[in-house]
Amino acid sequence: MAQITRALISVSDKTGVLDFARELARYNVEILSTGGTAKMLREAGLTVKDVSEFTGFPEMLDGRVKTLHPKVHGGLLGMRSNPEHVAKMKEHGIESIDLVVVNLYPFEATVAKEGCTLEDAIENIDIGGPTMLRSAAKNWPDVTVITDPADYEKVLAEMTASGGAVSRETNFGLAVKVYQRTAAYDAAISNWLGCRTGEGTALFPDTFTVQFKKAQGMRYGENPHQNAAFYVEAAAAEASTATADQIQGKELSYNNIGDTDAALECVKQFTDTPACVIVKHANPCGVAIGESLLDAYDRAYRTDPESAFGGIIACNRELDAATASAIVERQFVEVIIAPAVSAEASAIVAAKKNVRLLSCGPLPSASLPRLDMKRVTGGLLVQDADLALYNELKVVSKRTPTEQEMADLLFAWRVAKFVKSNAIVYARDNMTVGVGAGQMSRVNSARIAAIKAEHAGLEVKGAVMASDAFFPFRDGIDNAAAVGITAVIQPGGSMRDAEVIAAADEHGMAMVFTGMRHFRH
Repeated sequence: MAQITRALISVSDKTGVLDFARELARYNVEILSTGGTAKMLREAGLTVKDVSEFTGFPEMLDGRVKTLHPKVHGGLLGMRSNPEHVAKMKEHGIESIDLVVVNLYPFEATVAKEGCTLEDAIENIDIGGPTMLRSAAKNWPDVTVITDPADYEKVLAEMTASGGAVSRETNFGLAVKVYQRTAAYDAAISNWLGCRTGEGTALFPDTFTVQFKKAQGMRYGENPHQNAAFYVEAAAAEASTATADQIQGKELSYNNIGDTDAALECVKQFTDTPACVIVKHANPCGVAIGESLLDAYDRAYRTDPESAFGGIIACNRELDAATASAIVERQFVEVIIAPAVSAEASAIVAAKKNVRLLSCGPLPSASLPRLDMKRVTGGLLVQDADLALYNELKVVSKRTPTEQEMADLLFAWRVAKFVKSNAIVYARDNMTVGVGAGQMSRVNSARIAAIKAEHAGLEVKGAVMASDAFFPFRDGIDNAAAVGITAVIQPGGSMRDAEVIAAADEHGMAMVFTGMRHFRH
């Protein structure tokens, strides 16, 4: 156990620090501090010694130099169990510091502000703080170090139980948190500054460092012979699978998380009316909007009942009792996720104890900009997320889509963004009637969409088609016309656009170009 007799407290985030310092004073812990922290503690009636008094050296250079001193770092790094260290400390008048409470200048918050200048960013790079944290963490058997206000209570509880000491086990855990925090801090600085060199760009620095926090271990990964864990961003802001609360059910598996993310991101495309997305193996197998959530679910399910078995269901409205009843009575489902879950719906789903039920919180009206990453052997692909819908809507055929066709085209286009390439989506009346996903040729995706509709007993005639990328040949249009498709939406941009448009005109089809493709691999 490490006895606490002297503490150095210097924090930017002052949450809870006053109460913590008051408790330290009860144990007669001498408190060293600097600047605004010292002022706040004194005003609260606590006895505080300035670090400059402790070191005998004044703060200088606008506060840039205040804790960078041998008496501070000697007091942190000196090993109490090493006689030579103890002798040297005594020789040079270095007193031990047993507890460090430091959180860092708010660099991340500063650069997140619109209009942040390079000068503002530089002034919010903490030097003394990380140095003290790392020194204290290195000497964890003798020094307790806190960088997260959430740990105040834990440390005080141990001091209360042991008469003012903290266990080695707790000290080691706190030391690990220090290195995790300083790694994230340095990464944020490196990434932000790296975007402002000759080699970096506004989004992509010349080196790229990320940090995620382990949320859970898993029984296995994509397959049973693979080990896996789930990591989340430290400050994820948007409603997501990573931030959702699990109300009931088995632990989410590796594949559950991937599929639930695909379903939730797809349903976020629909904000104005109730919508439901059913996903199987990362592809939407049924999507619909409706007058109620139950109506939307029913229509999404009818797209492909076979594939819906064992699927993931995402809703854009609170899960109500009627929809919950329909789901659990009709099909086997792995996961249901919604912005909220009514008490009645939760009770209904509880009858199926293995169903994972998640509440993710309110969905955003528009997703926040973010980066997408994909690991490849020996490297990392990084891109900004595909959040846009189209550049422009341009009718290129002789016939203009009807109002209903245009509504269905835009519905199908939103769905196509979330179908693996090559993607073809058939839709009518704001409901998918056939989805062709992940084929090596676009025409085969179109054929599969038609087969899916036939198997589900859905009428394709009069439906519209969305293609995530351009048609390289007219065969995709000819195939769609043969099953009754009346309108098509696609990016355009093929060498054979004229041939494809001519095919649409021959069949009396309306065709709209978006000027934007949505490959999804």
